[in-house]
Amino acid sequence: MYKSLLVAVDGSQNGRKALELACHLARVDNAELHILHVPEVLPHEATLIWGIGAVAIGDELQEMEALGHRIISGAEAEAQKLGVEKIQTHLVKGEPARTILKQAAGLGAEVIVLGTRGLGDLAGLVLGSVSHKVASNAKCGVITIR
Repeated sequence: MYKSLLVAVDGSQNGRKALELACHLARVDNAELHILHVPEVLPHEATLIWGIGAVAIGDELQEMEALGHRIISGAEAEAQKLGVEKIQTHLVKGEPARTILKQAAGLGAEVIVLGTRGLGDLAGLVLGSVSHKVASNAKCGVITIR
């Protein structure tokens, strides 16, 4: 049914559930599985703190990147353990919803699988959750897991 799937992982429990479902679908269809993690980019390399001035946030960025690599590595190992043969990993910085959509289009994914934070429809509309933005704007199928 699918030749290419994209699963967005963030290290959360719902992200793990999304990975498990995506792995099942990829294994059944012998599809290519793209595992994507999107660490949110901070707007500036330094931030202003009242009374102190500009403070470098380089260490925090390095920690976020290291965490992203651990999330991707763990997801890839889990996918291999679950029997997926064709796996590609992607660590792309940016605004999560926009980056997921761009990557899905660029990779030719036929479906995006991602977890939700468990927000209801109204809360998702008000807060603009990543899963809601992706589901509303994707040009391919979207499966959200709670």
